[in-house]
Amino acid sequence: MAKARDITFDRLRPPAPWMDETHSIWRKSVRGFIDKELVPNIEDWETAGVIPRDVYPKAAEAGLIGMGYPEEYGGAGTDFDRFHGTVTSEELARMGAGGVSSALMIHGIGLPPVMVGGSEEMKREIAPQVLSGKKQISLGITEPGGGSDVAKLKTSAKPSGNGWVVNGSKTYITGGCTSKWLTTAVRTGGEGMGGISLMLIDLEAEGVSRTSLPKMGWWASDTATIHFDDVFVPPENLIGEVDRGFVSIMANFNGERLGMAAQATAYARVCIEEAAAWAQQRETFGKRLADHQVIRHKISSMCQRVWATTAMLDQLTWRVQGGEQPVAELAMLKVQATETMEFCAREAMQILGGAGFIRGHRVERIYREVRVMAIGGGSEEIMRDLAARQLGL
Repeated sequence: MAKARDITFDRLRPPAPWMDETHSIWRKSVRGFIDKELVPNIEDWETAGVIPRDVYPKAAEAGLIGMGYPEEYGGAGTDFDRFHGTVTSEELARMGAGGVSSALMIHGIGLPPVMVGGSEEMKREIAPQVLSGKKQISLGITEPGGGSDVAKLKTSAKPSGNGWVVNGSKTYITGGCTSKWLTTAVRTGGEGMGGISLMLIDLEAEGVSRTSLPKMGWWASDTATIHFDDVFVPPENLIGEVDRGFVSIMANFNGERLGMAAQATAYARVCIEEAAAWAQQRETFGKRLADHQVIRHKISSMCQRVWATTAMLDQLTWRVQGGEQPVAELAMLKVQATETMEFCAREAMQILGGAGFIRGHRVERIYREVRVMAIGGGSEEIMRDLAARQLGL
């Protein structure tokens, strides 16, 4: 077994045959920005419960916010592939502060539906403001009465004059208190998936109210319940076609789950790095923790899970990049990754003991954030059931 000091975040990332020099260059660039602009401020932002607005333009200038989006809309260009996205997710997770990364990158699930289904006018109005870091956009799917069963959502949009009037509410919305816009799933037709549409709602419009939700983790990002009371939405704010929003929502989920799997696996690597370093220096009963067989076995088991999950992550990333939508496999990957994260967080906490329980430690933050990763983007139970149905069971 390698010395514990050699069991680092980078060494725990097996080589991917689909990654080349551009991915290494991008990793170095993203890491430089994160270490300089984000890491030194994590605890202050966790305490404040929000990231200062001036951080967003800095992230935009570094290319972090605009990666993969066309330059004509203010993006950093489209010379990025899915593996550049994996690199970004991994480097953000390396901070061990999910609240910081979720606040900074929430546009990653709120903006894509606009870019895919929005009108040209909508894209030219919204994208440059978001990708420059001036404004923020979130995604609104989950409701107080349900989340993963999207086909049952109740927030309604009724025709009114030349537009729509929206009533209902969305909850657990990351960035809900600070975003300017919400890409929102609403019911425009009958029951089931066939009556759902996507609309862009201005969260500063009359009839919108927001309630902040305190959380177990992700302290640096705001989360809210958003209420709509006769909110008028103009016709040009429809994203895509009426009653055809369900497919767009599901496609968006696939990308979200791939990114969450990359994050969760990287969080697990952080846990191993911290635990291994501590086991190398901490002594008990006259020898290092790393010299106790039970500790070595814990670290070996953690590595086993991370390497297996990373192999699955890379293979599915390659398939998605090639145009596939392997829904069942992506669902199971998300479960595999969050279970790996949970296992490694627990084992790392056991190895670190009291040191891991102290505020400011990466493992302490990750341990608190396991549940949001296991539930957000589709709970483990829903993911297993989705996979089973996709497999024909």
